[in-house]
Amino acid sequence: MPTSARLAIVHHPDRRTDVVMPYAPAIVVRRGQLLFLAGVTAAPVYHSHPHRDEEFDLPKTMREQARLAMENLKKTLEAAGATMSDLVSATRYLTDVNEQDDLNRVWAEYLGGHLPTTTTVEVSRLATHANCKIEISAIAVTGAEARGRRGADDQRARSRRRATSRARPRRRR
Repeated sequence: MPTSARLAIVHHPDRRTDVVMPYAPAIVVRRGQLLFLAGVTAAPVYHSHPHRDEEFDLPKTMREQARLAMENLKKTLEAAGATMSDLVSATRYLTDVNEQDDLNRVWAEYLGGHLPTTTTVEVSRLATHANCKIEISAIAVTGAEARGRRGADDQRARSRRRATSRARPRRRR
């Protein structure tokens, strides 16, 4: 991830450059809004509760499930006016850590050179459904422009009201 006015990658002074790192050790957020994403899996984001088995007819391989999970992550980010390059942190839960290389290949397809901080954890089962092999929860940082026109207009209106109320002398009754 390139350093920008909004974000900067932090590296140790004795950083090794002879190894490939699929994540950033740390990211400093200089400005923006935090966006917290609920965990996504290969299952549809909107599914029945209590769960219905027919909604969890999922692919058997990590690679296929990782693609579906990344699509769900991307769609959720886009719904909030953000992109994959706004991700700053992700926790990836796998039911078999031996499949992490397959996940990393798909991760790289979606993120390219963008490297959010990541933690990968092996779990015995995901709460969503026994067929799920992966779940990703994430945090993104969006700029003011990601709020959309209405959000920016609402904030300007609030600022004007505050400025106007401070400028007006109070009347005594």
